[in-house]
Parts: sequence; C-alpha cells; structure tokens
Amino acid sequence: LDYFMCLKMDYFILPFTTTSGGKLIFHIFASLAEFEADRNRERTDAGLAAARSRGRVGGRPRALTKEQHRQLITMSRDKSLSVKAICDTFGIKRPTYYKYLNSDPKD
Repeated sequence: LDYFMCLKMDYFILPFTTTSGGKLIFHIFASLAEFEADRNRERTDAGLAAARSRGRVGGRPRALTKEQHRQLITMSRDKSLSVKAICDTFGIKRPTYYKYLNSDPKD
C-alpha cells in the first residue's frame, strides 16, 4: 500500500484478489466483459446476416472474372506461354496466378 500511496493512487480501485470480496468483484467484472463481448459478436453476426439477405457480400473483390479464370487455365496448358506472360496479360502477380490455377473456375 505504501507504494501506491507514494504514487498518489487510490488503492481502493485496485482489485485485491487475495480476499473473497476482491475475488467476487473480479469475477463480476470478468462476467460483464464476457457478456459484452458476446453481445457484440451477436450484433455483428446479425448485421452480416441482414446484409447477406439484401444481397451484399463482404471481402475483397476477385482479381479475375469466371471467364478470365477459364482463359487463364486454357492459357496455362499452352506450353509456349510463360507464367510471366500470362500474369502480364491479366495484370496479376505470380501467387494469384497459382491460386487461380489450383482452384475450380465454377467457384
């Protein structure tokens, strides 16, 4: 307590978990924090569900359309074209090329 007194801190605001009353207060605050986090999660999920029902989708837009995806797969089978040439054609980077190459164009 002397340490807190020299810092001009009110020692009554600190949760003392060595006493039964301090443990009770600590658990009450922990329960309230958990309750608030759950409510925020529920509200977020409800908002996302409402947006989906209105036709809104979140996330980053896709780099290629489905037609471009099919063209990329067709071009990748042509051994005369390099990966760099295909990437330059579609304006994408190499990791994006391999991501689309290993995925189904129907998705």
